[in-house]
This record gives sequence, C-alpha cells and structure tokens, in this order.
Amino acid sequence: MRFIDMHCDTISELYQDHAKGGEASIRDCALSVNLDKLEMGGCGLQNFALFTHLKTAGDSPFLYCLKLADTFFTEMRANQERIGIVKSWEEIKKNWDTGRMSALLTVEEGGVCQGEGAYLRILYELGVRMMTLTWNFQNELGWPNRRVEEAGGQVHYETDEEHGLTETGIAFVEAMEEMGMIIDIAHLNDAGIWDVFRHTRKPFVASHSNCRALTPHPRNLTDAMIRELAERGGVAGMNFNKAFVMRQPGGNGEEMAYISEILAHIRHMKQVGGIGVIGLGSDFDGIPNPVEFGDASGMQLLAEAMERDGFRTGEIEAVFYGNVMRVYQEIL
Repeated sequence: MRFIDMHCDTISELYQDHAKGGEASIRDCALSVNLDKLEMGGCGLQNFALFTHLKTAGDSPFLYCLKLADTFFTEMRANQERIGIVKSWEEIKKNWDTGRMSALLTVEEGGVCQGEGAYLRILYELGVRMMTLTWNFQNELGWPNRRVEEAGGQVHYETDEEHGLTETGIAFVEAMEEMGMIIDIAHLNDAGIWDVFRHTRKPFVASHSNCRALTPHPRNLTDAMIRELAERGGVAGMNFNKAFVMRQPGGNGEEMAYISEILAHIRHMKQVGGIGVIGLGSDFDGIPNPVEFGDASGMQLLAEAMERDGFRTGEIEAVFYGNVMRVYQEIL
C-alpha cells in the first residue's frame, strides 16, 4: 500500500551534512528518509520541508531557506528517474498513476518570509505548496504555544490562548488560500489555530500533530480542533515523535515510539473526527527517538498493524494516502 508523508526534515539534515563537507545523498544516505527506503516502504509522495531555525539561520532566514531549496532541487535533479518534483494536482496524479514517486516542497517556519508578501509569492513560484505559520518562536505572523526554558536547561511548553494571528498573519493565510498554498497549523498556538479557522474557508492541515487528549502536549490538537478540522475537510498527520505519542509526557524524549501508541492516536482521532481527518506526518529526520518500525522503509508494518487492530482496508488507504490526496486535489 502506497503512502503520503506530509512532513520530514531530511533536506535540512542533508544541507547540514553538505555544509560540513559531507557527500550524503537523498539516494542512499543513513537518514530515516532516502529514496531506497521510500521505495521499500511504498511511498507515493513525500513532503520535504525546508526547516529554518530562526535563531541559527543568520541575518536572513529567507536566504537560508533558499539555500535549503537549492539542496532540495540538486538532490531531486540528480535522481529524477526515481522521483519527480510536483507543484500541482495534475502532476501528482500523473506520477501516482505511473508509479513514480513524487516530492512536494514545503516550508517549516513562516518567519522565513519576514512578513513580506513578496517573499511568500517567491516561495510559491519556487514550488512551495505548504507552509507552517510558525515553528517554536514568535514571528511576524503569530505565536507558537509557549516554549519555557527552566533552570538547568529543562524545557516545557504551555498553551497560549491569548495571542492570535497578527494582522500580517491574517493577510498571509488569506493570500495562501488564494494562491493555492496549503496552510499548515502545526506548531501554531491555540489562539492562532482558531484564527485560521475564522479567516479561511478551504481545507488546511496540521501536517505533523497528534491528539492532546491522549498526550497532553501543546503541540498536539485538542478534540475541539480535531472536530473542526474534520468539518473543514482538513487532515492531521500522525507524528512519530515520542513526546507526542506517549501517554504521560516526561523522560528524555529519546525512548522508542511504539506502534501501539501511534495506533491509539489514530483510534482516538477517528472517534473524534472520523477516519477522513487522519493522515501521516512522520517528522522523520526531525525527531530524536527511534520508531518501532524503523524508518520510511517500515511503513507497511504500520499498515499491517492497523489491519490487525480492526481497521478496514478502505480506512487504512484513507489514512495512508486518500485523505491527503483529497486535500491536495482541492487546493493544488
């Protein structure tokens, strides 16, 4: 069974390797996502995020993002016989029907635009078709849920129901909806998420977010958010980060993420919003922990586990690709 993964940080890892003089390739690198592993796992389409850390990207986060994009294009051109860059539903459908893997370019951190609509339009022309409004820092568009650093270096997160989208943030979501760039509410704070609902009409996604009712981490979605996202026709991608799937937050975040934990979030999200709101957003190469089924090559083990857990074939297909395809068909 083929799958669509809405989020990985592989390009950022490759860029960092190349910056240090390395020669890692998307073809067969040692990361959780490479072309060999994607093919083994049955990938139909992989979203590749240009993850930009505002605190370490230098004076121009936009320029840093463009350097990441250069890595993406270089890697894809070198392997175009196996994977094709897609910018539209028609291109996705063509590759899907011929069995060729697709690569969709996304941005993780709307702050790369520095509040400039021109930068957003440039990213669209480059082929970016999905963008998170924030990462873990406040930017010109809005706020994440609060990241609090404690004495001793410990970090915890708090929900923020006070700061909604800025005026610029509202203008951005309206522009993204108009141009056909999918809005991604992953990492956005609670108040900002509700503002996205208020200021948009079309489906959007939480590319790598789970259920807060099961794992009370502010990066996860509340049941109310899941219901509204389902009503809108959007999708939330199951994240394999241990911190977002374990029952009780704690530990060092490096323990294994078990299939049983991921299944629990899929079951809960189905109960709250229906099977149509669930997709996959692994966060491979951006998470510190191992996953029980390994890496992208082991995705069929998750499908088999869903079948053993009582999910029907049509439901598994919906989670693995159908629901995300529906959103892409409507927006792209």
